[in-house]
Amino acid sequence: MPALVVRDVERSDRPAWGRMWTANYIHHGATMSDADIDELWRRILDPDHPVRALVCAAADDRDLLAFAHFVLHPHTFSSRTVCYLEDLWVEPAARGAGVGRRLIEALVERGRALGWRRLYWHTETDNEAARHLYDRVAKLTDYVRYDVDLP
Repeated sequence: MPALVVRDVERSDRPAWGRMWTANYIHHGATMSDADIDELWRRILDPDHPVRALVCAAADDRDLLAFAHFVLHPHTFSSRTVCYLEDLWVEPAARGAGVGRRLIEALVERGRALGWRRLYWHTETDNEAARHLYDRVAKLTDYVRYDVDLP
């Protein structure tokens, strides 16, 4: 794999991001309306919204290999911002080549530079490929998550 470039998403990334985002939500068994996808894209591009995105490409190519959506939010135990990595998608052909790790490292670097308190995320217990990476770059906690769906 050639050198990787991680950067903030740009308006011109919409087609590639859209293809990857569709693959991601289908992979998770979700469906989304075009209006919801458009709204997510609007939020990502809005500098005043807490939802952000990084993308990764090979240094010698503009074709995107991956994205990371993250949400910045306050924390009750600290005055420092916390970052939740909500979505991490790596194109199947690029998996195992350090792309996901590079995106996480970029978020860690950004968090240190901006004084964030923590970067955290969730994954499914049976997501073995992702957990193989996550076990190498982060500490597994004992927290259990509960959800209440609000239809």
